[in-house]
Amino acid sequence: MINRRAFLLSASAAFAAPALLSAQSTDLATAINELPQLHSLQVQRGNTVVFASAPRGPGLDRPTNIKSCSKSVVALLLGSAIDRGEIPSVSATIGEVAPSILPRNATPGADAITMEDLVSLRAGLERTSGPNYGQWVSSSNWLADALSRPMVATPGGQMLYSTGSTHILGAALAESTDQSLLDLARARLGRPLGIDIPPWTRDPQGYYMGGNEMALTPRAMLKIAVLMRDNGRYDGQQVIPQSWIEASTRPHTRSPWSGLSYGYGWFLSRSGYILGRGYGGQIIAAHPRRDLAVAITSDPTQPARSGGYFGDLMRLLEGPVLASA
Repeated sequence: MINRRAFLLSASAAFAAPALLSAQSTDLATAINELPQLHSLQVQRGNTVVFASAPRGPGLDRPTNIKSCSKSVVALLLGSAIDRGEIPSVSATIGEVAPSILPRNATPGADAITMEDLVSLRAGLERTSGPNYGQWVSSSNWLADALSRPMVATPGGQMLYSTGSTHILGAALAESTDQSLLDLARARLGRPLGIDIPPWTRDPQGYYMGGNEMALTPRAMLKIAVLMRDNGRYDGQQVIPQSWIEASTRPHTRSPWSGLSYGYGWFLSRSGYILGRGYGGQIIAAHPRRDLAVAITSDPTQPARSGGYFGDLMRLLEGPVLASA
């Protein structure tokens, strides 16, 4: 039987909770008003969305370009393909999984690059991102261009952030499953999560871009954050194997720019966040220990460098957002 003191404490907590939530929401609203580049912020604790605001941009229900958060989505699809036996393991090579995508002039050793090298951005090939991006997407064959670039590091060694690596991975997934990357994303994430995934950019050979240009609504981004927070489960269903989520959230390398660790398609912060990060300040974030899932969208035309706006977003995540938990 509950005693009087326990009853009073419980009752006072119940009355205090709305006031506390209101104060936290006020703090978050104030914080995002000071970030003019930010379009939307959603924070979910447990099963409850405790904050949702879109002070700028197209709102929470219209698709937005998630930029390089696409890399994190492709990484989840790799885990699904391995679980189904469509790809033997993360150690399988391009030559084993998708030899048909290797051009005749492929860089020596390109066939031996593994799925793990690609998903952890350690392929060793010269980057197609940064100053090389425009030339790469202007080429007549994105896969041939990426796979014929010189080896500038040992595969499996240092992190070389390159959309070309994830595009190669996406093409390998398409070849190994005999499905387009769009069909895979719709079947293995879209339907289980109840989200729409519209078509996005394709390369000249018809492969959907593996590391950029996907579009999701902010609400769909939040569902993916919940999936990551809950070890691959969503609404009682194991959508992505827990073992893959665990492997994806172990550090395999480190970004030379942000200093964040990197797993399989996901950045990892010291404070406990699992992060998908896209140009301009697009973020899909989960903090399992604090039972938090977060989605952030921002102006996709403006940069978000680690020492600039992305740093501001990390301070938002590690300050007011964590305080909301």
